Amino acid sequence: MIKKFISKLFRKTASPIPGEQPAPKSGDKPSAARVKKSPFGKRHDLTAQDHGIDPKLVDERAMDVVRTLKQAGFEAYIVGGAVRDLLVGLRPKDFDVATNATPEQVKSLFRRAFIIGRRFRIVHVIYGRGREHEVIEVSTFRAHLHSSQAEQVGGNEYTSKNQLAGMKHAVDASGRVLRDNVWGPMEEDAARRDFTINAMYYDPETQIVVDYHNGIGDSKNKIVRMIGDPALRYREDPVRIIRAVRFGAKLKALGFKFEDKTAAPLREMCGLLADVPQSRLFDEMLKLLQTGHALASIAQLKELGLDTGIYPLLDVVVEMAEEPFLKLALQDTDRRVGEGKPVAPSFLLSCVLWADVRHGWDWRLKRGDAPMPALQDAIDEAFNARIGDVSGRGKLGIDMREIWSMQPRFEKRTGNAPYSLLEQPRFRAGFDFLRLRGQTGEIDLALSEWWETFSTAYDDERHAMVEAVRESQLKKPQTPRVRVKRPAAPAAPAAEAGADNFAADKVPVAAPVASPAGVLDGVEAAWQEGDAAPAKKRRRRKKPANRSAEGADSAQGGQGAEGGPDAPSAQNTNEAPPAPGAFAPASDY
Repeated sequence: MIKKFISKLFRKTASPIPGEQPAPKSGDKPSAARVKKSPFGKRHDLTAQDHGIDPKLVDERAMDVVRTLKQAGFEAYIVGGAVRDLLVGLRPKDFDVATNATPEQVKSLFRRAFIIGRRFRIVHVIYGRGREHEVIEVSTFRAHLHSSQAEQVGGNEYTSKNQLAGMKHAVDASGRVLRDNVWGPMEEDAARRDFTINAMYYDPETQIVVDYHNGIGDSKNKIVRMIGDPALRYREDPVRIIRAVRFGAKLKALGFKFEDKTAAPLREMCGLLADVPQSRLFDEMLKLLQTGHALASIAQLKELGLDTGIYPLLDVVVEMAEEPFLKLALQDTDRRVGEGKPVAPSFLLSCVLWADVRHGWDWRLKRGDAPMPALQDAIDEAFNARIGDVSGRGKLGIDMREIWSMQPRFEKRTGNAPYSLLEQPRFRAGFDFLRLRGQTGEIDLALSEWWETFSTAYDDERHAMVEAVRESQLKKPQTPRVRVKRPAAPAAPAAEAGADNFAADKVPVAAPVASPAGVLDGVEAAWQEGDAAPAKKRRRRKKPANRSAEGADSAQGGQGAEGGPDAPSAQNTNEAPPAPGAFAPASDY
């Protein structure tokens, strides 16, 4: 009895090597209770016969990155969603690579590689140029550290920027990870990933899949499961809430469902997104809508009770998703992604905010404002109310403005205006926008069909189409204009001083808008009521013998979208203002 007591006492006080179990004594029966389960999972290597991945679906550039790293003596695997898609037979859209090489070591191995990020330092390896370029994202294995081991800061990424400088692992007061740049082994890197189906590593050379958290089993059983405690993982990075929605929407068509424990905290944790920078939420919203499952993502948001509260602009998308114009735009975006065609966020966001812009534009036209300034004011109001300073003043906002500003110019199809518009860099996006308007009945479908034919026709055919439009306009009855002094503009509503009050009381920007019947009247009134200068004689132009030669001369002469004599503008003194019955609405601006 005493010997057994002493044996147990020494066994408990012994200090075994971390991760190593004490050797059992002779005669002891093996017990499952003695086997300590690793917090980082157990490694399983699966061969090609076990996982069934088709190596032909792997991008050659991703294989080149893995091959280069392995030849330099490092470990390298394809990781994340690419492995998940390969397991279910899909061709991944993006490929990520994980390695034990540091970002500096990765960068030194590739000619075009750039270290990016502060929160997570990763490397972008770039292949190709222009629209055909491909980015392979390479990350270093990270250590799995508990929040209690991290340095804590009082603010966020912006307010504590100086304090975060030099920190490798830091969290804020709510436990959200602000810095995670502590390198570690692969098993710890797997534990810090979000979902089990995203925590597998694939070596395209040996065709081995390394799995630590039964991702293979969850993939076969079609389960979306969070690694660890879901509430804690959402708290570490609230953006995982949006990622969960995106994965659920993408995989729902394949029969995947959320584990109950994974889905339960989603709605409760949604409030944590308020601490995430707006720019990051904006990017996540675009990923949600531009991965080829926009409509499914919106349905998933509603199903999980997350249709409001994630991001204001996303709330608008969910609210108006059933409106014909936006629904058609979302369907068109999903179709293009499915066909492997590029999609521009500026186009989709132009469709999202068009109801706001259209409604504000119509209100100003009825008030007596000139069409083009009224359109620009309506655009500014929509930006201020919906987007703010996130992207409304950058290149994205510029592209959106061009798409909207081209819409009235499509109405003018005589003279040099069609040729000038066709040369615009954003013509295709503007035309696709016009086509959606025609398909929903906002404008005459014949207008979009005319432009589609004109854009693909030869020079002589284009000339004939323009002449046909001119002749049809000349046949319309001409009524004399009565020039009257324009009365003073009515006082702006009191709420106009604030965009929010104006939107609430006079121009409800969230309301969907059909094609306004008063646009023609508003534009005509702008001509009839204004004090126009005396009409000048139009300078005659000789009929060009070769339209293509004329276009080349025009391009060489710098006839662009702005400043050229063909640009539609009310200030073009070579052309007299047309009679009220001889022009399309807002087309001469």
